Amino acid sequence: MNILTLTSDLGTRDYYLAAVKAAALKAVPELNWVDISHHIPPFDMAKAAFVLKNVWKEFPEGTIHLVGVETDWGHDTPYVVIQHMGHYFIGTDNGFFSLLFGETKVDGVYRVNMRGDEDLSFPTKTIFIPLAARIFAGEDLESFADREEHFKTRSTFIPVVEHNALKGIAIYIDAYGNVVTNITRDQFDAFVAGRDFQIVVNRTDAVLSTISRTYSEVPQGEVVALFTSEGFLEIAINRGVEGSGGGAAGLLGIKLQDMIRVELGY
Repeated sequence: MNILTLTSDLGTRDYYLAAVKAAALKAVPELNWVDISHHIPPFDMAKAAFVLKNVWKEFPEGTIHLVGVETDWGHDTPYVVIQHMGHYFIGTDNGFFSLLFGETKVDGVYRVNMRGDEDLSFPTKTIFIPLAARIFAGEDLESFADREEHFKTRSTFIPVVEHNALKGIAIYIDAYGNVVTNITRDQFDAFVAGRDFQIVVNRTDAVLSTISRTYSEVPQGEVVALFTSEGFLEIAINRGVEGSGGGAAGLLGIKLQDMIRVELGY
């Protein structure tokens, strides 16, 4: 089926994205191209990982996912192909994949062999596309890459329990102004364990004491807490839209990395 996805910070204003697509279509004429997002803030690996994490499993096995964020090559940041659950991921081993997979053990990590004369001016186009073409052609990964034990890790803030509170942070704000935290449903359930709770946002006096299944369980314009399809705690405004004063981020003054607390005893 030859499905190729790209998550990048290239944007859509310039010619860069079109150049990558053109190279891909030349290399793999029978290509099914899928744009994940090209509006990742420049060099923001955490946001790129969050976006890709929420969608890659929806694709069929055999899909190749290119990561066009922080693509500079170095001896300590080589290019790698990650094999996991029948999917392939091509990017730079700079800590990104630890953000994408967390502590999950992937099926294979392959460090791409470099000749030394490659064009590194636009790696997403000149390195990643040819690698994808070789995988689609059925070449064995070990014919152009060396197997490694693991990928590099990058430290992140992990939700913690302190003083009767589960503390997390805002890790993503979508186009609607919905705020996604790094608190998972499993962490929330294990901490709350059926007891009364309040969700408190540091920058505001707003508190929430229930988890809804849908946005519409509260009146239009009201704050709602629910879990995303991938199981992350989200703070939103029913029918709110960022940019018109109606998004949770804008109305509640929540910014990325702001603290979100789940407190017991209410």
